[in-house]
Amino acid sequence: MAEPRKVGVRRGEIIRLVPGNPNPPNRKKPDDCQRKKIRGERPAYGLILVVPIAHTAILDRMAGWLDVPGPRAAPPGCAILSRVMRQEIPEPRTPMVPRDEFDGVSIVVPVFNEEDCIARTHAEIREALDSVPHEVVYVDDGSTDGTGELLEEIAAGDPVVHLVRFRRNFGKSAALAAGFARVRYGSVATMDADMQDDPHEIPRLVNTMYEEDLDLVSGWKRDRKDPLEKRLPSKLFNKTTQVLTGVRLHDFNCGLKVYRTEVVREVTLYGELHRYIPALAHYRGFRVGEAVVNHRPRGGGSSKFGLERYIRGMFDLMSIVFLGIYQRRPLHLFGGIGMGISALGFLICGYLSVLWFAGQGIGDRPLLILGVLLIIVGVQSISFGLIAELIARTSYAASDPPYSIRNETRTDTPQEDGQRRR
Repeated sequence: MAEPRKVGVRRGEIIRLVPGNPNPPNRKKPDDCQRKKIRGERPAYGLILVVPIAHTAILDRMAGWLDVPGPRAAPPGCAILSRVMRQEIPEPRTPMVPRDEFDGVSIVVPVFNEEDCIARTHAEIREALDSVPHEVVYVDDGSTDGTGELLEEIAAGDPVVHLVRFRRNFGKSAALAAGFARVRYGSVATMDADMQDDPHEIPRLVNTMYEEDLDLVSGWKRDRKDPLEKRLPSKLFNKTTQVLTGVRLHDFNCGLKVYRTEVVREVTLYGELHRYIPALAHYRGFRVGEAVVNHRPRGGGSSKFGLERYIRGMFDLMSIVFLGIYQRRPLHLFGGIGMGISALGFLICGYLSVLWFAGQGIGDRPLLILGVLLIIVGVQSISFGLIAELIARTSYAASDPPYSIRNETRTDTPQEDGQRRR
C-alpha cells in the first residue's frame, strides 16, 4: 500500500485523479495524482492519503474514525484520493502595531461596473480591518450596471461606509480626488474593487510606512496575475517612468497604496494622473517607498483599460515631468533650448561669414538658410519662455505654494517690559 503523504494544499486547489498503477514502480516522486493550482489563495494543510483501489476499505474505516466523508467512487483502475483531516489554516496576518500618531485608516475604493465582485470586496475589507479603526469611502464613477444600487445597500447597512456617486464616468483620477477630499483619518489606503488587490496587505503597508518613516508606500505586484499582453507594456511603462521621474519604483500603476493624509491633501489629481501619484508626491518632497504585495486574478467583470492607456500615459508623463521640474521656472527650460538652438545657428552663420570673407560664394548654399532658421527658432523659444514666466509669476499667488512643510516648531521667548515697549 502506498505510504501516506502530508502535503500543503491551497483553498480552491483542484485535486484531479489520473489513471494509476496499484503497484507503481519505485520513483523519487510518485505521480498517483496531479494537482491543478489556483493561485492567490490562503494556504491550508491536511493529510492526503493515496492508496490503490484494492484498499478502499481502509479509507472507509479512517473516514469513520475522523468523522469526515469517505472516498468518492472512482473508475476501475484509478487511484483513489481521499481528503482526511483537512483543516484550513488562515495565513498569518500582520497585526496593526499601536502607535501614538495612528488614529485609523481611510480606504478609498474607486468603483466602475464591478457588480460581480463589489459585495465580496467589501466583505474582505471589513474582515481584514476588523480590529482597526477605519472607514471605507466608495466612489461610484458612473457605473451603468447594478453596482450603484449594491453600494447603496452596503452603505445603508454599514456605518463605516461613505458612498459618493458621480452623475457619469469622470475617470479614476477624479474618483480618487473625490475620495481623498472626504477622508477623516491620518492614514489613507487605496485599492481597486476587482478583487485583484488584497485588503489583508493594508495593515502591513501601514506598518511599513510608519516603521520606515515614509509618506507613501506603493504596492509592487511582483507575481502579477495578468496576461502577458498586459505585463510586457507595463514593464516598459514603469521603466520609462523610473528614468524620467527619478522615482525608483517597480510598479507605479498598482492600485494598492497607503499614504499619510498630508500627501493626498497636497497632490492635485486630474486627467489620468492617478498613475503618477508617487512621482507627484516625490516632487512635493514626500518620502516614497514600495513593498511587495499579493496580487490575484480578477474576481469578476472585465478590465476597464486597454492599450490606449499607455499612449495617454506617455503624454501625462511628459506633463508631470514638466510641471514637477519647471512649473515655477519655465524660462529655464525654453530659454535653455532656445539658447542652444540659437548658438548652433550663430556657429553656422559664423562659419559661412569666414568663407564669404575668403571670397567664396555662400548665397546659394542651403547651410545659410539652416543657420538663419536656427537663430529665428531659438529667439522664438526664448520669447515663449519669457511669456510663460510672466504667466507663472502672475498665477503664483493664486496657486499652491511651491513648498511642502513636514512640521513646524516655534518657541516663544518672553520679552522684558522694556523690549516690549520698543
